[in-house]
Amino acid sequence: MYKIIVDSCGELTEEMIEDGHFVNVPLTLEIDGKEIVDDETFDQSEFLKAVETSASAPKSACPSPNAYMVEMDCEADHIYVVTLSAQLSGSYNSACLGKDLFEEDEEGKQIHVFDSKSASIGETLIALKIAECENAGMDFHKVVDTVEKYISEQHTFFVLETLETLRKAGRLSNIKAAIAGTLNIKPVMGSTDEGNIQQLGQARGMAKAIDKMAQCLVEATANCEDKILAISHCNCAARAMALKKKMESLANFKDIFIVDTRGVSSMYANDGGVIMVI
Repeated sequence: MYKIIVDSCGELTEEMIEDGHFVNVPLTLEIDGKEIVDDETFDQSEFLKAVETSASAPKSACPSPNAYMVEMDCEADHIYVVTLSAQLSGSYNSACLGKDLFEEDEEGKQIHVFDSKSASIGETLIALKIAECENAGMDFHKVVDTVEKYISEQHTFFVLETLETLRKAGRLSNIKAAIAGTLNIKPVMGSTDEGNIQQLGQARGMAKAIDKMAQCLVEATANCEDKILAISHCNCAARAMALKKKMESLANFKDIFIVDTRGVSSMYANDGGVIMVI
């Protein structure tokens, strides 16, 4: 038996929830002193309104080691944990500590914590890859090796509708944010090999930025027909669907699926943001 634990930055599809092998461990968000648990009670609309009207940036807190330990205490012999990039959150370190503490009292289980070096649907795809390997009958160590290789080859891309959250968080100067807003400049962002964030380019207007992001993904991806493309969006389903159709016109993928962002991903992407991972 196996179990896959994903921190709540990774969105689970309805099929994954019904499958029974997957579970989320929630992070906690904070805006203007109010704490919001990123679980099934998360209200995206209410959260986005709070972010828009607040003068300060929202913050997130990673799950405690105990939160991971609670989910490790199960009947499964093989336990896999997938976390938000260690470059962006303490979730990975917390999961590792939880694993170490759990293993002090519990023997006989094989546990591995994966640093996704990504976020959102990057974590989702990694969780699906783990399940694919387990269902193919691979032993625990083969699963770990195969998935770590998959992570090293994964690419994350995103475009933001607004830079306000970055400005409020101090990651972008007021001048840069004002110029970008006035000129309608949208940055095209992506992940580094280490799991950090880098700017890949920019374009004037969301449509051109999405076109540029799509081209970046196709150029960075070999053998598209063997790979699943995942798209997540923050409150912009029509934009995500249009992006899916665009990607289908550019290359032949094994599959493409779309999810709406949960709390942590909504905080990063902000209203109107779109993320693609392959």
